[in-house]
Formats: sequence, structure tokens, C-alpha cells
Amino acid sequence: MTKHVAIYDTTLRDGTQREGISLSLHDKLKITGLLDNLGVAYIEGGWPGSNPKDEAYFRAVKQLHLQHAKISAFGSTCRKGVKPELDDNIKALVDADTPVVTLVGKTSMLHVTEVLRTTPEENIRMIFESVQYLKSIGKEVIYDAEHFFDGIKLDMEYALDTVQAAVDGGADTVVLCDTNGGSMPWEVATFVETVKKAFPFTQLGIHTHNDTELAVANSLMAVQAGASQVQGTINGYGERCGNANLISIIGDLQLKMGYACVPAESLRSLTHVSRVVAEIANLAPDNHLAYVGKSAFAHKGGIHVAAIRLNIDSYQHIDPMLIGNEMRILISDLSGRGNLLSKAEEYGLDINSSVAVEVLEDIKELESQGFVFEGAEASVAIRLHRKMPRYKPAFQLIDFTTIVEDRRGRGAFAEATVKIDIDGDVIHTAAEGDGPVNALDLALRKALLPRYPQVTHLKLVDYKVRILNSDQGTAATTRVMIDTYNGKHTWTTVGAGVDIIRASWLALVDSVEYGLYLAESDAQLASETTRNVTI
Repeated sequence: MTKHVAIYDTTLRDGTQREGISLSLHDKLKITGLLDNLGVAYIEGGWPGSNPKDEAYFRAVKQLHLQHAKISAFGSTCRKGVKPELDDNIKALVDADTPVVTLVGKTSMLHVTEVLRTTPEENIRMIFESVQYLKSIGKEVIYDAEHFFDGIKLDMEYALDTVQAAVDGGADTVVLCDTNGGSMPWEVATFVETVKKAFPFTQLGIHTHNDTELAVANSLMAVQAGASQVQGTINGYGERCGNANLISIIGDLQLKMGYACVPAESLRSLTHVSRVVAEIANLAPDNHLAYVGKSAFAHKGGIHVAAIRLNIDSYQHIDPMLIGNEMRILISDLSGRGNLLSKAEEYGLDINSSVAVEVLEDIKELESQGFVFEGAEASVAIRLHRKMPRYKPAFQLIDFTTIVEDRRGRGAFAEATVKIDIDGDVIHTAAEGDGPVNALDLALRKALLPRYPQVTHLKLVDYKVRILNSDQGTAATTRVMIDTYNGKHTWTTVGAGVDIIRASWLALVDSVEYGLYLAESDAQLASETTRNVTI
């Protein structure tokens, strides 16, 4: 029988405590929809009463038609000396009108005496009465035992007394929190087992932080020890070093440990959810995240790729398609012949082993000069195309010049001239631009436009420069990476050398030639589709 673990997401509250994250109301609602589609059991929307945005969220989220998740409002137990029904924080939780309320209370004697500045007995009263009151008005109550693992090490008897108060109050789930993120996996397992033994009929949860890079491991150990709810955030976002990463936890629990966390069909959206949440949070997706990172199934070493070509499982722990990711073969000076053969197959090119070796040797030589092809796959693709028997260059450079001037009354400006050969026709053009590379780009497009109108769709969207050996001063080698977009595809090309203008030209030529190749491929595909429909 498959065991179930309830996934409780707190990206919208704990996740936003990460430095640099600020979500709008629209952002929070969009993430809510993503999480519900993923199939999480609970979504913690925020702390009503703490700010107007969270209050607005709880009003707006009622308009969403959620299929899987329950919305929870988060807040603390009543204040010392105040009855729950008279406490402003508790009133705000009630007014949020959510089916679930998550209450946080103190477990550690240190926090009771030094932070709350109250007695152990009053803290017990605050926990018990707050939970009891919210249960009496029909709420599902999740009790977060803050600093539980620090508290139980400090005073085990009192820590268990606080849990007893929540249980006596009627809490549906008691969540053991490693709030400072300093616990070791074996400690988590031991103390979860202790609580499970003391409260065998109480549903337990786990909430861990990542200050020792153990949040995921600690969460998994807690599940093995008896926890049936896991709290965390998408991509592990959170204060300080972050929270437990639910993306990894869902993958581990469902694919490795045999637990059911989200609907099986939802696993394929795991990568999508991770990357979209990153974009909404205005953070670059982490390419090296387990399961969902762009590099999670990227293979660079030649020996690895050679083995994968024989058996795809030889260097992959799962099929990346299970979680919506994909395998990638990287090209670099560490590559072997198999890397190039795999890449050619990816581009639909039929090349033999000797051609692969020839291109590989060219790439290795260029990388020794400062090129890097790992992130510039279009430059690899175009080099493979150039080795095809029927390859015909779109154009050939005869020469180019660039001039940068600073004139009185006009200021600085750049001018470039380009002379190219297209099927024996010599075309000579000039253009002015904001800088020498911009002028060169415009002059090349101007020369190509009469023969290749497709260049109007090519947009240079990013231009990155890196100085490789800065100790050489102005004689240092410069690497240029260009990202180009044609409305459908985005690709990256590379150039390098001691002359930044020539390095830029090399990347630019690869970019334009690859863009023309894509345009030709898309046109052929459209023609074949039309012919098939006609037939």
C-alpha cells in the first residue's frame, strides 16, 4: 500500500523572507495556481494582519477555483495575558476566512523566557487556548512547534509539554520545526521518533531550514521516522540559507522512497513549476538544482557521453522526462567523439566519425584560445553544418572596418563598413551605430537584407563580454557571447581573441548564419506540412 505525505508549501510567506524577493499580489496568485496544478496539499498564503498585501491575497484567493490545495493563514498564538477571542492576531486569522490556520508557538525555554518574557505555564496556556479556540470555530489547525529541535535538546520535558498542549487543544497536525537549521539528520530522526512514541495518534509534520545544507535530508529523515507532512518552499527559497526545497523533496519521496506526494501525472510539471516560480520571483533559475536544473542531466565528459550512447541509464539516476526535464550533451575541450555525434543527431545531421573528430579537434583548439562552446551550442551546430557535403556558406567575408570618432558638436559615434561575397556578388555597405559592434551588426544586416530578408527577424537580445587574462591589461583575451532571438528560437554563439571587435564579429557571423539556417529549416517544414495537407 502506497504511503502518503502531505506537501505544505510556504513559498508565499517563508519563501518571500529571502533577501531580494518581493512578490506582488498578482505574483502570489499566479504561484498559487502553479502550486495547485502541481497538486500540493496546502498553500500558506501569508500572515493576515501583518501587511495589506497579505490581507488582499486572502480576499482574492477565494476567487480561484483550486482543485487540490487548501489555503492556510499563518499567525502566532495569542499574546501573553490575552484570551484568544480578544487577540488581534487571532482575529485576523479568523477574518482571513481560510479552511486551515497554521499557528506558531514557542517550544524552547530560551524563547519563552528571553523572547516572550513570560512564564513556562503562560506559554502552555497560550498554545492550548489558541488551538482550542480555532478548533471550536471549525478550523483545521496546524501547529508549528517553533525551535522544536533546539528546545528539546535544552529541556526535553518542557518541549514535550508544549506539544501536549497543542494536542490537548485539538491540533490536527503538529509540525516540528528546525527553525535555526542547525540539526543533524540523526538528531531529527531520533526526536521525531520520540514525539511519535509519546503521541502515537497525532499526525506529525516537519519544517526545516537549510543553514547546514541539510534541510532536504532532515525532511526525508523525519518522514522515515513518522512525519506525514513536509513543509518547505519551491527551490528552497527562504531567509538566510533558505528552507527545505520542495522540488527535491517531492522528487526524492515520490521517485526514490515510494511515497505519494502529488498526482503522478503532475511530476512532469516539476521542472516547469521550479523555473516559472524563479522567473516570477525575478531570480535566475539555478541551473544546478537537483532534478530540475538545466544542468541536472547535462553530460560533458567524453567517457560519460560514450557510455550514454550505449546505454542512456549509465550516467543518469532517472529519466529526466519524468519530471519534465531533458538530457543535454555539452561540447567542450573535455568532450569526446561521442559528444559531437550525439549533438549532430540532435540537429538531425548525418556525420561520420572522422568528421566528428575533425570538428572536435577544431573546438579543442579554439577553447585553448579562449572560446567556450559549452554555453554556445549554436556555434557548435554551425561548425557541424559547415562540414556537411552540400554545405554552402550564406556569405563570405572579404573585409570589414570599424571607426569610432568623437566630433565637436556631435559627440561619440561609430561607423562600420562590411564587404561580403554572396554567390560571387560583392556587396559593400556601411552603417552607423551606438558603438563599433552595433555598427558592424547593422552593416552586415544591410548587406544581407536584399538576398536574405529573414535577417529582419533576428534580434540581438544579449551581448556579454568577459576578460579572460586581466593581468595582460589591454592585450588581454576577450570572450564575447551573443544571444539572438527570431521570435521562436533563442540561440547563443561565441567568439574570442585579443581584439574585441573581431571576437564580436566571429560570434555575430555564427549567430546570423545559424539564424538563416533555422529560417530555411522552418520554411522547409512549413512547405512539407502544406504539401501533406494538400495531398
